[in-house]
Amino acid sequence: MTTYSVKEMFLTVQGEGGQTGRPAVFIRFAGCNLWNGLERDRAEAVCNFCDTDFIGTDGPGGGKFTTPKALAEAARGHWPGGGKPLVVFTGGEPLLQLDPPLIDAIHAAGFEIAVESNGTITAPAGIDWLTISPKGNSTVVQRSGSELKLVFPQPELDPSQFEDWQFERFLLQPMDGDDMMGNAQAAFEYCLEHPKWSLSLQTHKWIGAP
Repeated sequence: MTTYSVKEMFLTVQGEGGQTGRPAVFIRFAGCNLWNGLERDRAEAVCNFCDTDFIGTDGPGGGKFTTPKALAEAARGHWPGGGKPLVVFTGGEPLLQLDPPLIDAIHAAGFEIAVESNGTITAPAGIDWLTISPKGNSTVVQRSGSELKLVFPQPELDPSQFEDWQFERFLLQPMDGDDMMGNAQAAFEYCLEHPKWSLSLQTHKWIGAP
């Protein structure tokens, strides 16, 4: 029997990408296949710029869920009612755990499903909004979806290498960190010169939202 390990679960608004501003229940799965989450190993990780804690199940709303229905009911408990209920599965890497029974249970609870993945695992059917964000030298196998969101700049990745992939939107998101404003300017200029790409900003960080 599958047990789902959730780092944290909370109600917020989507802060980035094509659904910016939409209220959603975020479910952050524990674990990732591009970094173990330990600072001592960051420098050797495939993705060494991650700004998220995805170790363990000790965050707000986190825990071990032994059935898809139990996790779906927990998500429903975070939704205040009304609107168009949305769950965003993120991580870590959510496709290490998200499976068809959970997708069915979340849909049965009345939610649309969005997923934010690094693209190294093929996405199961039934996802309503799929965001793929390639990282470093990883091998991306999921080359279609709702949006490709590239953290920019990454020395190993050139945006032009993705332009024939099957996505509805192509987004550049400035890398956070010490040179965030410089990265934002570089992404802004790239989008102006290459209009296939749009600028995605992490608006939740401006207002202190999770």
